[in-house]
Amino acid sequence: MGSIISTRGLTKRFTGHVALHDIDLNIEQGEFVIILGPNGAGKTTLLKILETLVRPSCGSVKIGGLELSRSAVEIRKMIGVISHESYLYNDLTVGENLYFYGKMYGLSQGELTVRIQFLLEQLHLEHRCMDRVSTLSRGMKQRLSIARSLIHGPDIILMDEPYTGLDLRSACDLEKILLENSKKATVLMVTHDIDRAFAMCDRVILLSDGKIAVDTRKNEIASVEELRNIYTTIFDGGT
Repeated sequence: MGSIISTRGLTKRFTGHVALHDIDLNIEQGEFVIILGPNGAGKTTLLKILETLVRPSCGSVKIGGLELSRSAVEIRKMIGVISHESYLYNDLTVGENLYFYGKMYGLSQGELTVRIQFLLEQLHLEHRCMDRVSTLSRGMKQRLSIARSLIHGPDIILMDEPYTGLDLRSACDLEKILLENSKKATVLMVTHDIDRAFAMCDRVILLSDGKIAVDTRKNEIASVEELRNIYTTIFDGGT
């Protein structure tokens, strides 16, 4: 076991605004970490930096032992991203989307066949394999987006509000597949759904104004109610 994600002095400035300020963070291989905080706390900015989509203003980031500033292409191969954006091609079918992304990650024909069948079955999309994405409902597109992000068996799964657009069944499917993948993958989830996230995680981070306000193991928090109290105390002044 060792740090698969490490940041030192990570800072991101936008014009007139500091989104992240001097973040030191170590995420161990295999951890399931939830990142909580109000809008504007810096949660999405942190994920976008780890996804290699946004460059830090200063500080260092290592993912899988590689420097982000030097090895972005290699790092992207380690990561699967689930967000409220689907990153799907509407004119391609469900199966074609997964095939395209699998090929992009270098999977062989045999690996792709197995992975596509497995993920479609897990997410109850096998009956829509030949349908164009443009014909899918919002919830089905989100389920397919989950399959897309996991097609290559990533070492790290980054999620930004993954429950957006999911019905109860789809949310349960997501949790099941995440718990299965978290046995071998590292998971970071940004979410406002404290109840669902707390049930799955083993570490909790609270961001406030671009800084880490709380970083603790789940087993140091007695219950989700205590976590809510901590959250309220920090962000609402206890009111």
